[in-house]
Amino acid sequence: MSLAIFDLDNTLIADDSDYLWGQFLVDQGIVDKAIYESANIKFYNDYKQGSLDIVEFLHFSLKPLADNNPEQLHQWREQFIRDIITPILLKPAQDLITKHKDRGDTLLVITATNRFVTEPIVNLYGINNLLATAPEFKNNKYTGNFIGIPCFQEGKVQLLKEWLKNSTETMAGSWFYSDSHNDLPLLNLVDNPVAVDPDEKLTAFARASNWPIISLRENKCPVEHFHK
Repeated sequence: MSLAIFDLDNTLIADDSDYLWGQFLVDQGIVDKAIYESANIKFYNDYKQGSLDIVEFLHFSLKPLADNNPEQLHQWREQFIRDIITPILLKPAQDLITKHKDRGDTLLVITATNRFVTEPIVNLYGINNLLATAPEFKNNKYTGNFIGIPCFQEGKVQLLKEWLKNSTETMAGSWFYSDSHNDLPLLNLVDNPVAVDPDEKLTAFARASNWPIISLRENKCPVEHFHK
């Protein structure tokens, strides 16, 4: 029995939930299209290039939580999960999760996308443990700020180490599945790093490191292995 860790966006789902949530807000007229959409695209491109200013992005992405009451936000989120997220859930991802469950592994999702957006998605896959960027909630309202360390790049490693202090789990035999070169700090930490439908930078690193490269997209070849 080991710890099996999963990234979420473009790993367990076939797109980026953070970006899609922003576009959902635009499409619903909840935010100003002219301002918000271009910024959302810019931040997403920065993320893909590895140049994202995570604090600047979080101030941008969490502001709509502060600008609306929680009851309305939850209604919008239900619609978002139903209409946008459910169609991009991946059966091969669920099969992989089930495989680890059947082995008795402990499952954990670690994602930079904030907990408000990701918690219901992770629940759909039947995973109980989630480390995500935490929006601040005070006096029955989101503030637009975040708590603690952003769960991004080295921050994922720091938050995992804090989580392990309060857990019986260890890193012995651990797995981590991710699509992004932004996750190299954590991929380098685990015993079994796996690149999943990886971006160009991660593909090159995985090949050089003889890491397994797999696809969870049903329209792609299932597995590409590079053995040591």
